[in-house]
Amino acid sequence: MTGESLARLEYFSDHMPGLFRKISEDDFASKPRPDKWSKKEILGHLIDSATNNHQRFLRVRFEDTPTIVYDQEKWNNFTHYNKLDSEFIISFWVIYNKFIIKLLKDIPEEDLLRKCIINDGETVTLGWLIDDYVKHMEHHLRQITDY
Repeated sequence: MTGESLARLEYFSDHMPGLFRKISEDDFASKPRPDKWSKKEILGHLIDSATNNHQRFLRVRFEDTPTIVYDQEKWNNFTHYNKLDSEFIISFWVIYNKFIIKLLKDIPEEDLLRKCIINDGETVTLGWLIDDYVKHMEHHLRQITDY
């Protein structure tokens, strides 16, 4: 994990909620097409990502090359994020990521080389997972708002 990834995660957790709250409820829940996620569902997807990466960040430290995968479409569909209150989703996203920040700060440098198998069957290191988590988040945050 790079210090830059951790700094970006801290920045997003501190600054994005204010930008999310400027989006009207209608705009936040509006789907551009029936087969596309609303901004609220994109933020929900980032909660699902936090949930699954939380598990990866822990299990890779005490299991030998665990395989941890999830179906992002099913997770999003069965959670029904568009039915949830926007403030609840925003607050949950912030709290979960602040928790992950604390978890990441306690990972010893040598553990960043431990390995995990992800959705496409690729074997990656914990350090790569952390950096990818933040890059993935940034990609989706740009879909929700310009920051």
